Amino acid sequence: MSWIESIQKAIDYIENNLLDENLTIEQISSAANSSVFHFQRTFSILTDQTVGDYIRRRRLTLAAQELINTDNKVIDIAFKYGYETPEAFTKAFRKQHGVTPSEARKKMGSIQSYNRLVIQIQLKGAVPMNYKIIEKDAFQVVGVKRTYNCQNGENTREIPQFWQDVHMDGTNDRLFALNNGEVEGVLGVCIVDENQKGTGLMDYWVATAHNGEVPEGFLSYQIPASKWVVFEVHGAMPHAIQETWKKIYSEWFPSNPYKPTGDPELEVYSNGNPSSPDYYSEVWIPIN
Repeated sequence: MSWIESIQKAIDYIENNLLDENLTIEQISSAANSSVFHFQRTFSILTDQTVGDYIRRRRLTLAAQELINTDNKVIDIAFKYGYETPEAFTKAFRKQHGVTPSEARKKMGSIQSYNRLVIQIQLKGAVPMNYKIIEKDAFQVVGVKRTYNCQNGENTREIPQFWQDVHMDGTNDRLFALNNGEVEGVLGVCIVDENQKGTGLMDYWVATAHNGEVPEGFLSYQIPASKWVVFEVHGAMPHAIQETWKKIYSEWFPSNPYKPTGDPELEVYSNGNPSSPDYYSEVWIPIN
């Protein structure tokens, strides 16, 4: 089963269980035969929303349809779609649709409908993707890390702030000075360790490949030996690398026989001006 087929299978699982108040991201990612982190990450890259946002929007879309087309009580519809009180339902309903449930029933205003997702492969390729496949032994990185919840999109919102902080406090410059290992540059590293599997948590490191003792103030991590696909990225941050991630999962993986292994993935940043249209960076994904 291809990666795109796996994502679609998970979407189908969500749709078949939308009214299950106990529906979890672990169950959904299992339907895609994926870890929580990698499913949530890929889903967000492909759809520009978190799994939680998709579920909430779909439930409120169906709730609006039921309000308009039936005489069922508002309180019963609220409970049916996972809201414990009419007040909580009304607040969420107004936020999505711009009207209250009562106004929707009276057909006052319009309804914002989020339709069932269908993942499709688009035929593209006018702009080539430059990549290479390499193998590397395990290597050490040193740096700083923060832990994020990838179920609610916290990682997407907060990681840019992390990068701003390491630039402001001089950590970024220290890491470039320490770089003497297998990969040239400063790295953004996404890691889900054994204790975090199934929790929706991930560690994000700003680090560098370094041979030798761990400098004071830094932590270390051993990147496992892997076969890597390395994509070139040309352009200003963060847009260029975000677009590359989207093309990797929407175009490259569906067109190639490889799959991500679930091991740590790297964003590799060169020592230049990240706002420059000529800035060079890379995305490294371990594959099998």
